[in-house]
Amino acid sequence: MSGERERLGPQAAEDDPPVLGTAKGLTLRAVVPNAITVAALCAGLTGIRFGIAEQWTLAIAAIVIAGVLDGMDGRIARLLKGQTRFGAELDSLADSLSFGMAPAIVLYLWSLQDLPRLGWFAALAFAIACALRLARFNAQIDVDEQPHKSAGFLTGIPAPAGAGIAFLPVYLWFITDNDIFREPLVVAPWMALIAVLMISNIATLSWTSIRPRRSIRLEFIFFVGLLFAALLLEPWWTLAAISIGYLALMPYALIRYGRIKRQRAADRAR
Repeated sequence: MSGERERLGPQAAEDDPPVLGTAKGLTLRAVVPNAITVAALCAGLTGIRFGIAEQWTLAIAAIVIAGVLDGMDGRIARLLKGQTRFGAELDSLADSLSFGMAPAIVLYLWSLQDLPRLGWFAALAFAIACALRLARFNAQIDVDEQPHKSAGFLTGIPAPAGAGIAFLPVYLWFITDNDIFREPLVVAPWMALIAVLMISNIATLSWTSIRPRRSIRLEFIFFVGLLFAALLLEPWWTLAAISIGYLALMPYALIRYGRIKRQRAADRAR
């Protein structure tokens, strides 16, 4: 679940180099990636509609689809050389709605409304954290000194990943049918924790750090195929495993970034 752009290009992903671009109108090659961004926005907002109807499976599926589309639009924009400032701003707006507001409302309807005040504060915290993260990211586009980015890391959990991990109690509820995972006193602190991690300054792994060696690239393709099959056959187990795995890798990212930071300090000293 990656997604924000590192732009400006519509949707250059958060871990890709920014591309500056302004134009009086959209070129034909920029239409396709922006259309995908709008499709992702529609998917995220449709998740709210399913949440209102208490169709929880469809609500989460819609937001997951928004995450997949969000991961595609920037790459297609770069392939078509269709990066624009318009696309970058549209992507930020779509991410804020699909991965901030939509998960907050769905989780509020699913659980937090049973604890109206604290539950609504938790939902607000998550949505606001997502918006602040995207605003911080946009503000740092032209900043030359970005230690995390230059080392191939992100700062905090990206918005699509944060949305996916925020739904972990829902995945576990589907798997176990245990109402403990639907308790507002469980869901509210969990959402607040993910909100803090999204706006934190800790280094997290980015897609650019996943570069399988040539000797294992066939095995990597095999693993991706199995993962896709698992998502079709056992979606809740798979999504839960991905979320837990991502969180488990965060200490590794901190250790790895710490080594790079110390190496840079040593190089400067020399």
